[in-house]
Amino acid sequence: MINPEAKLVANIFEKPDMASTREGFGKGVVEAGKADERVVVLTADLAESTNAHHFQKAFPERFVQMGVAEQNLATVAAGMANYGKVPFITSYAAFNPGRNWEQIRTTIALNDVPVVVNGMHAGVSVGPDGATHQALEDIAMMRALPNMTVISACDSEEGRKATLAAAKRGKPVYMRWGREKSPVMTTADTPFAIGKAIEFWRGKDPKVAIFGTGSLVHNALLTARELEKENIGVVVANVHTIKPLDNEKILSLARECGAVVSVEEHQVHGGLGGAIAELLAEKAPTPMEFVGMHDKFGQSGTGAELIEHYGMGVKSIIEAAKKVVARGHT
Repeated sequence: MINPEAKLVANIFEKPDMASTREGFGKGVVEAGKADERVVVLTADLAESTNAHHFQKAFPERFVQMGVAEQNLATVAAGMANYGKVPFITSYAAFNPGRNWEQIRTTIALNDVPVVVNGMHAGVSVGPDGATHQALEDIAMMRALPNMTVISACDSEEGRKATLAAAKRGKPVYMRWGREKSPVMTTADTPFAIGKAIEFWRGKDPKVAIFGTGSLVHNALLTARELEKENIGVVVANVHTIKPLDNEKILSLARECGAVVSVEEHQVHGGLGGAIAELLAEKAPTPMEFVGMHDKFGQSGTGAELIEHYGMGVKSIIEAAKKVVARGHT
């Protein structure tokens, strides 16, 4: 059943409200700007697509249009952070951090300055834009950087909270955002803290822990509901922070359940699944299955079609859960 402590939306399964996670950024960064005059926003010719235009309208004197120059986007923001500003930089994730990773590494992460890097239109759900624009490696790229926090919000409301938290972090942060509308699962009362995973679902006598991130957490919840009908107990945890990982929660659930599934709209190499596998290999070896992109590029299509085609739909998560339960409980 849904964990009451998570304080989720009541209609999470039946016609939930829909909003893109990037909309949460648009709202959150305006709130952050009102709370702290040091907050500035820079973008690379994509103000509306990244929802940065809301900040531009509210604080035009604190908004900088860099043009199609993602390397400059990162280095100018690093300079501003060195002089006391809290810059948020926005573009598509394929370009930010895809095109300017070296500048992020050298001028932001190495100097440990509080720039918040925002990669929009991530994952295959960006759909018709095709493989070139479907960032599927960004989590791996960014979590490898020392000093970098990595966040992937499950919905727009959590994204709003995450943006506010990032503005107060005082360190480099990477935030991953989706373009397509996805189910709104959380409420204003749902707990959120950087580095703290939260259980969204807890079944009776759980045999598998499903760790999800981003909008695919909803598919993980749909999976749990179906598995419960077959008397397979499940715990679903929303891992919105991939770095720092909530080691304590992940180890606890892995030991309790004896089987683990990771779910992400990202390459399984180096993403959430990789991070969890590294932890479990060291601290608590546990049978594990990985749901995500398996060493492939995407292609053009609708977001829903691509999620199913690449094995990230509910059916695929169910299959992964059953497979790992059989491995872990024989």
